[in-house]
Amino acid sequence: MYAFLWRILPGGTAAKLLQALALAALAFWLLMYVVFPWVEPHLPLDQVVVG
Repeated sequence: MYAFLWRILPGGTAAKLLQALALAALAFWLLMYVVFPWVEPHLPLDQVVVG
């Protein structure tokens, strides 16, 4: 998959590297501010059982 992304990004090596870093930052932001807050209420983080 990474080879596929590297092939479809336009430009030279430096441009591809910057674009790949921007895509990684976008994915990180999307997970932290959209996906994880939406999923958190459904996770049993407060139900700790020691037995």
